[in-house]
Amino acid sequence: MSSQTVSMRSRDLISTMPDEVLGKILSLLPTKLAASTSVLSKRWRNLLSLVDTLDFSDDTDNNNPGGFSDFVDATLSLLSNSDSIVKSFSLSCTHANSRLDGWIRTILERGFSELHLKTGSMHCIESQHFTSNALVQLTLYGLFCFDALPVPHPRGGVFFPNLKTLNLVSVLFSDDNVFECLISGCPLLDVLLLHYGDPSASNGLGLCSSIGVSNPSVKRLTVSYRFLAHLEAPDVEVFRTPSLVYFEYSCYATRRYLVDFKSLVEARLDLRSCREEERVVVFKEDGSDGEEVDFMEYNNDNGDDDDIEDEDDSEAILDLESSEQDSDEDDNDSGSDDDDDDDDVPDVTDLVAGISNVKTLRLSSYSLEVFYLYCKSMPVFHNLRTLSFESDKERGWQVLPLLLNNSPNLETLAIKGLVHKVTDRCGDACVCIAKKKKKKMEEEAEICCLSACQVKVLNISGYGGTRRELKQMRHFLGNLKCLYTVKVGVKAKKHGEDDNGNNNYQRITSALTKLPIASSNCQIHFLCFLSYKENYFE
Repeated sequence: MSSQTVSMRSRDLISTMPDEVLGKILSLLPTKLAASTSVLSKRWRNLLSLVDTLDFSDDTDNNNPGGFSDFVDATLSLLSNSDSIVKSFSLSCTHANSRLDGWIRTILERGFSELHLKTGSMHCIESQHFTSNALVQLTLYGLFCFDALPVPHPRGGVFFPNLKTLNLVSVLFSDDNVFECLISGCPLLDVLLLHYGDPSASNGLGLCSSIGVSNPSVKRLTVSYRFLAHLEAPDVEVFRTPSLVYFEYSCYATRRYLVDFKSLVEARLDLRSCREEERVVVFKEDGSDGEEVDFMEYNNDNGDDDDIEDEDDSEAILDLESSEQDSDEDDNDSGSDDDDDDDDVPDVTDLVAGISNVKTLRLSSYSLEVFYLYCKSMPVFHNLRTLSFESDKERGWQVLPLLLNNSPNLETLAIKGLVHKVTDRCGDACVCIAKKKKKKMEEEAEICCLSACQVKVLNISGYGGTRRELKQMRHFLGNLKCLYTVKVGVKAKKHGEDDNGNNNYQRITSALTKLPIASSNCQIHFLCFLSYKENYFE
């Protein structure tokens, strides 16, 4: 059978498929390619009206922006003259386009259920006309700017009565009122994403000075934005979201929070501080003053570091405060300076209290530091079952003992990396405690915060097998008395011809299995992480 005969039969077979099947096939193609099939034959001429997804981008017509605009106009005109079943419309304009307003109005009037718009140039949206009763999902990406709303607000303040998902990426607002009205004007909203980048890159928060989310129906909220050093963080952040179950927040800490998170189950926080980091003073052995430096690193680059309590170096790390202040320290004080009357000092106390009913809490290394410095009173996390946090060699674990003590029902502790800065304010949660302070704790017979933990599962990822990390694991295994399972993700290099990678993995795992374990029911499982690709294997 000739190849020409096979080709003709295949073409006929496709053409004889039902219209609905052909429409599904065309929906998987770029819209411009799908539209080009209309010239194949009369059979294909009107099939574009059967696609359920349209996706336009002027990236493919950089040399002919007018041709792109004509193509969009022709497609929308074709759909208006047929019984179109289009549900999703995506439009990306990297260049300024005077027809964009008309396209948006047509899409909203046609009753599409999904609308995704992206622009590379400033485009103003008339807020009072931006509405749809049919829209279920809306994404705005780029320099869209909402103008001011007239008073009283049109349509009773309801913009999208059936909208379930709203994604706003780098969208500008003329004032806070427009932003808040848009959010509250979606009474059935379930998922809300707000992302703003660096204002210097013209994709920042811009004209809107704060984030204020008030919506009783939102269940998942993701907020991410950054401010430049010369810009002030908002005075207050407002989250009145009583139905919220998932909260992801990546921002600089502000001076005040008003929150309603009564239904919250999981929170992921990446809180950062605009203020200069705390510093310590290092004194030399002869008693002379040393220079003010950052906290000493947790371990050196080659991993051949010794335990602090065994060190006899010419320098010693001192407490952030004097020993006299240590004796008067409130057990519930996370380390913030109450005497600091500076109005610019962040205060996350109300935010932390608002998330205290979560079952799962995930913190960045920055968040640990912000909790320690700017949370005046740590609440008790009665419902917390899983605590996960990241470590960073530039930041300490100062708040960890307080977090563990205030999480009486914690079952799973997950740590990404054990390397962190030595601060001797980490208490007995780690091994970087200074020898002087350790001796004082032993004399006073203080109970290790780990010994009182009910943690059953310990997950460690990014384990490198250095002496410092091994001693930290010894500390965990020797004090967590309720452990059932320990999972360790071991970093291993790509195996070479001499199989050094495998030998290193065996050395690391062998050292861990020889550590004393306080829990007789504990089992250790190893996962090998190959650094050259994202792949774990047992």
